[in-house]
Order: sequence, then structure tokens, then C-alpha cells
Amino acid sequence: MLIIMKKSADEEALDHVKEFLINRNFDIHQSTGVNRIIIGVIGDTETLDTGELEAMPGVLQIIRINKEE
Repeated sequence: MLIIMKKSADEEALDHVKEFLINRNFDIHQSTGVNRIIIGVIGDTETLDTGELEAMPGVLQIIRINKEE
């Protein structure tokens, strides 16, 4: 799963999303670009409610990555 943060997201919003994921035992990888921050979520993300994540301050978009069959 990828979480794309808004360009205007502050450090507090970013920390909140990361803390939410870490508290649910997911590993994360942050990629910081010039215009966006993308958080890669590693683990079984099927249990994550994308609506809950999308409602968090600073979150622009959630992209699920389908499992290989």
C-alpha cells in the first residue's frame, strides 16, 4: 500500500500517520520528494481501513497494491 501525503502536510500530520501504522505492527518506508512524501506500508494491509487513513489530516491518496496470484 502507498500513502501519498498532500504537499501541504505538516510534520505533525506525517507523524500521526506513521504512528498509526507502526502501532498496528506495519513496517513503513518513507520516500521524500520535492513535492510529495510517499509512505510505503509493508505487511498484510488487507486489514487496514482505507477510509480511516484517507480521513487523516495531510493524506491525499491511498493506493492499494494487489497481491500476486
